[in-house]
Amino acid sequence: MPAPLLASTAFNANPVALSIAGTREAHAGLFALLERSRDLSEACDMFVHYLAIAFGLRKPEPHELASLGAAERRRWRSSWRKLLQGWGMDANGAAGAVLKGWVENRFGLVPSFHKAPLARFPSPAWVAYLQEKGASRYNSNNIHQQLDLLFEFCQWALHRYAPSGASTPQRHLRLWRGSNQCEEQVVAGRLQDRHCTVRLNNLVSFSLSAEEASCFGDWVFEVQVPLCKVLLFPELLPGQVLHGEQEVLALGGDYAVVARYA
Repeated sequence: MPAPLLASTAFNANPVALSIAGTREAHAGLFALLERSRDLSEACDMFVHYLAIAFGLRKPEPHELASLGAAERRRWRSSWRKLLQGWGMDANGAAGAVLKGWVENRFGLVPSFHKAPLARFPSPAWVAYLQEKGASRYNSNNIHQQLDLLFEFCQWALHRYAPSGASTPQRHLRLWRGSNQCEEQVVAGRLQDRHCTVRLNNLVSFSLSAEEASCFGDWVFEVQVPLCKVLLFPELLPGQVLHGEQEVLALGGDYAVVARYA
């Protein structure tokens, strides 16, 4: 899928399924097991357990710690959960840089903002972003493969278990995003005319309601987000990550929005 097409309003209006090549084939056992799940909660437990084993994310039992050296006990194992928790605290932190870097690597969507606008390259803002996305604290333990599985699990769940807010036929989620100082995001039309096109970052948080979105900015955008662009929705991993914020994470690009001043 060419990145300019994936980022376009034309794709958002007429989306097609997205898949990261080789991920489901490499983990066929997981997806065969998921097909036997009775509900999304059981599928979630299967997914979390599988990744814990496949990527060594399970916390050792007390009797197992005795056989581990001091260095192994202190070893930091990057995980999809730590990344998403880091995003929830600060989307412009180190965890956010790794997530944006994964989107850039897998989908070709270049970020437009990380602590500062990422316009001219090279620039201090770009250098800072590159340093954070390549730092070993989060960018280790095959973290891109973990995120590949998270995306594929999310897409599997969206087709198997319809999320709240999905349109019929199930191609889009109606979501909202609050924003401040968003004139520079407009690429077509005007905010004052209500209907316009905005350019969002390569990975974006959306809210499930306009009221929640208004807490994050004076302007609220109503957006139809293609299901195939969703990385995480609240029902997918309840109680695991971002549950308090009720966030939906999705790939960005140019979106046709209905704007209103909160």
